[in-house]
Formats: sequence, C-alpha cells, structure tokens
Amino acid sequence: MLVLTRKQQQEIQVGGTIKITVLKIKGQTVRLGIEAPQSVRVMRGELAEIVTSFDEEDGDELALEADSEENAETEFCCSP
Repeated sequence: MLVLTRKQQQEIQVGGTIKITVLKIKGQTVRLGIEAPQSVRVMRGELAEIVTSFDEEDGDELALEADSEENAETEFCCSP
C-alpha cells in the first residue's frame, strides 16, 4: 500500500487516466473528487464488498452509467 500525505486541493494521479483531488477536510472527514473514465468502476469500499458478494451469488454485474456519455464527471456526496 502506498501512503501519501495531501493537503486540500492537492491531487494524486493514478496511471494516466485517474485523478483524485482532496476537495475538503473537516475534522476526521475528507471529501475526495475522483475523475476516471466511464469504463472504470469507482465506488466506496463498503459498496464494493456488497456488489462483489452480489456478483458472486447471482453471476450478475451491476452497471453504473453517467447521465450523459459526453459528461463522465459525476459527484456523489454522503453526509453523516
């Protein structure tokens, strides 16, 4: 595991197509922005576990699509 320290508005580049930006830091909560091609599945870790178990049980695959093929940038936000 690579461990990096980043400040607000700093970025991490993964490969040539994925960019992770630290948008906001508030207490122990960090808000990240992730830019990735539509072909890359990006989700929270706890959801990935559920989807993986669902895929294994049923042999199905869930597809998440952006509203527009031209605009792959989507913001997901969860508040406690």
